[in-house]
Amino acid sequence: MRLREAIPDGMAKIRQFPQTPAGAELTRRIVLMGTAAALLPGCSTGGGESAQSSLTQSQTTTAAPTGSTLSAASVKVGLLLPFSKSGDGAQIATALKQAAELALFDVSGANIALIPKDTLGTAQGAAAAAQAAVREGAELLLGPLYAAEVQAVAPVARQANVPVLAFSSDRKVAGNGVYLLSFLAGADVDRVVTFAASNGKRTFAALVPQTPYGALVEQAFQAAVKRAGGRIAAIERYAVDANAVAEPVNRLKADFLAAQKSGAPIDALLIPGGQDVLPIVSPMLPYNAIDAKTVKLLGTGGWDYPSIGQEAGLTGGWFAGPDPAVWKDFAARYAKNYGAAPARLATLGYDAVTLALALAANMPGQRFTSETLTRPSGFAGLDGLFRLRPEGTSERGLAILEVTKFGPHVVDAAPSAFNVAQL
Repeated sequence: MRLREAIPDGMAKIRQFPQTPAGAELTRRIVLMGTAAALLPGCSTGGGESAQSSLTQSQTTTAAPTGSTLSAASVKVGLLLPFSKSGDGAQIATALKQAAELALFDVSGANIALIPKDTLGTAQGAAAAAQAAVREGAELLLGPLYAAEVQAVAPVARQANVPVLAFSSDRKVAGNGVYLLSFLAGADVDRVVTFAASNGKRTFAALVPQTPYGALVEQAFQAAVKRAGGRIAAIERYAVDANAVAEPVNRLKADFLAAQKSGAPIDALLIPGGQDVLPIVSPMLPYNAIDAKTVKLLGTGGWDYPSIGQEAGLTGGWFAGPDPAVWKDFAARYAKNYGAAPARLATLGYDAVTLALALAANMPGQRFTSETLTRPSGFAGLDGLFRLRPEGTSERGLAILEVTKFGPHVVDAAPSAFNVAQL
């Protein structure tokens, strides 16, 4: 499997994935700052000043293995993640960091030196981590993961004129030098609605959760249907409770019957959500006379989970997401090198480093400007084509996948290039 070749404006060429041995060879080829022990310190995550100072001191030690060099010309990039946070935070942080290492390994002559810093999963810790990375010469900051951390890092980065590529999906923290590399709610809706309309679907309905996410999806849905020249016959909303879905689905049944009588039957139904809600909703659809054989079911990126094929009521449905073959290949290589399956968010770490590598060859002071970061041609990564927008959000080139009992398969490939300039 090969990532897309370099797109214009100095993108570093991505080689075909090599058959890399695990362990020592991977470490030998990657230039990093800091040791594994420093990334997962044994100190309390309560995170006072002394804990952060101890962590910073240990991470400023160069740990270039024998046979590799840390050149003064290396472009330093801070990696701000909650390595010592309790719960899933530390696992996700480790996955993001290890994926970033793989990105360095995959590029010949990589001239990036990563500076990992532990944010402790707190705003205070994130600000201290950003300050430490900037003091050590970071020209770009990757991370943090949580919105509150990003808010704390932003003023530190702006004062130092260092841009931030954050992994948060909260649009409220984007802008003024902060760019969100994550998958943002609503972007996948436009893709799947547009594809449905191009395949003859004209009358749409939606079943959305009563959450901030649901509100964003609903707004994107209404705009997408309007752009596609379709009409919305019904939008039903449900509270986030397993016992609260039945009534809205029953109302949908009445909506479908009314649309049928009006002479404009509903031919596409959007059901955003993921593994937490789809197994509840899916069996209710045929029970309420909503047949996936006559109504095209549409989904969001939340449909992209391993057991989606077991939801018989969703078979034949379409959703927008990255090409699963690329993820499968990456996950296999990751597991081979690190002995565990990666978190799904790990690809963001890889793609963040891919972007940094694409621009690192530029002259100092011209590498990570707003103009280079938001170039219209974008960047190519594991999750496909992506580009950053001037207001700090991101746009992705997604594929359309269809649900089968064996899992999703691509029915419309992701674009290989952005055909129009950014708005």
